[in-house]
Amino acid sequence: MNGPKAGGNKRHTVMAEINMVPFIDVCLVLLIIFMVMTPMLVQSQIKINVPTASSAEPSTKKNDMILVQVDAKGGIYVDDQRIPTDRLADLFKKRLVKNKDNPIVIEADKDVPFNSVVSVMDAAKAAGATKLGVSAKAEKKNKR
Repeated sequence: MNGPKAGGNKRHTVMAEINMVPFIDVCLVLLIIFMVMTPMLVQSQIKINVPTASSAEPSTKKNDMILVQVDAKGGIYVDDQRIPTDRLADLFKKRLVKNKDNPIVIEADKDVPFNSVVSVMDAAKAAGATKLGVSAKAEKKNKR
């Protein structure tokens, strides 16, 4: 009776340890995934509070439209990438090479300094844009 249940022999005792290596591997893989995805998610979420207008019409977003977003702090974004003001005209020229009639639509926050919007308009004019628009939300009509 010298088996594992007999108190005299310690060579045959059950080892009760948890192997942590697979758990750590999974955690590191998840950490890497989150580190890679976070900048992409943050970039695409530019917060812009567009002003309302009673004459605003719903737009049909076209693939050839150039959307310029200006946030409340005056940051200018084209295709969710922050662009310095001095590089805007060159960017517009490159995008307007195929068709000068491609519209440039400015989506500016209602609290943005007007100077930021004017600088975008100036860059569009310098690039030779023929169509320029400003984005606004339609006012909600009271139902009475």
